[in-house]
Amino acid sequence: MSNPSTGRSDRLRQIVVISSATFAVIGAFVGSGAAGGIPINEASGGALAADATLIAPGGPAFAIWTPIYLGLVGYAVWQALPAQKADARQRRLGYPIALSLVLNAFWILSVQFDLLPLSVPVIVALLLVLVGFFRLLCRSPPRNLIEAILVDGTMGLYLGWVSVATAANIAAVLVTAGFTGFGLDPDLWGALVIALAGLVGVGLAVYGRGRWAPTVALVWGLAWVAVARLTGSALSTPTAVAAIVAVIVIVIVIVVVAVTIRARGRRGSNSTSGETQHEH
Repeated sequence: MSNPSTGRSDRLRQIVVISSATFAVIGAFVGSGAAGGIPINEASGGALAADATLIAPGGPAFAIWTPIYLGLVGYAVWQALPAQKADARQRRLGYPIALSLVLNAFWILSVQFDLLPLSVPVIVALLLVLVGFFRLLCRSPPRNLIEAILVDGTMGLYLGWVSVATAANIAAVLVTAGFTGFGLDPDLWGALVIALAGLVGVGLAVYGRGRWAPTVALVWGLAWVAVARLTGSALSTPTAVAAIVAVIVIVIVIVVVAVTIRARGRRGSNSTSGETQHEH
C-alpha cells in the first residue's frame, strides 16, 4: 500500500520542477530581448559581449542554449508523467534541477538589471549545483534512452557550458571593475584561464567515465573562444592557440577514457561468460 505522504511529496517535487522550468523559460525569453528586455550581450553596458574580454566566446556559441532549454523543458514534462512520480533517481535529481533553473533565471535578471557583480556569485552557485548534480548522475545510470537524453545529456551540456560561462562572466566583471591583471600581459591571462578551463574539461571526462555531453559543451565554448580571438575585434593569438590546444586535449582524453571503459566492460563480460561456460 502506497504512503499518502510520500505520494504528496513526489507530486510536490514534480510541480516544483515544472514551475522552475517555466520561470527559467520566461527568464530566457526576457534575456533574449524578445520581451522588451535587453539581449544579454548588450546588457550591463555590453560587458558580456563577444569582444568584451579575451575569454568571451563568439556570438554563435550561445546557440547551445537552444538544445539545453529544449532538454530542460522536455525533462520538466517527462518527469511529471505518472511513471516518474515515484522513481528513486528522479527523487534525488528533481530538486537540484529545479534549483539550477531558478539560479539560471536569477542570473539573467541580475544582468538585465545591471547588477553585474551579483551575477558572479549567482553563476558560481549555479556551477556548484551542476557539479553536485553531475556527481549524482555518475552514481546511477539512466534507465532508458529517453532518460539518458533528457537528464544525462541535457544536464551534461548545461554543466559544460556553464563552466565556460563562469570563466567568461568572472573575466567580464574584473575587466569592468578595472582589474589590470597585476601587470601581466592580457594575452597571458587569457591563455592561463583557457588552460584552466581545459583542465576542467579533462577532469569532467575522467570523472564522468567518458560521458560526452559535458565535454561537448565545453569544447563547443572553447572553440568559439578561439574563433572570436582570431576573427573578432578583440584579437589574441595566444588565447586562441590555448583554446585550440585545450579542445584537442579534451577530445583526446574523452576518446581514450571512453574506449578504455568500453574495453574493460568487454573484458569483464567475456570473463563472466567464460566462467559460466566453465561451470557448465
